[in-house]
Amino acid sequence: MADRFTPVGPPSDDETSEPGAKLVWFVVIALASMISVAVVAYVLKAMLFIG
Repeated sequence: MADRFTPVGPPSDDETSEPGAKLVWFVVIALASMISVAVVAYVLKAMLFIG
């Protein structure tokens, strides 16, 4: 039963991507999160005035 969950270590140096690519992904995910939170906030605010 213990053999089913074997830990996986971090990738070796040759498998990692460039730091610039990681920064771009971080910025894209941060912007997408901010936009989605803003959309939900405005939808909830609009629902207050409808009801």
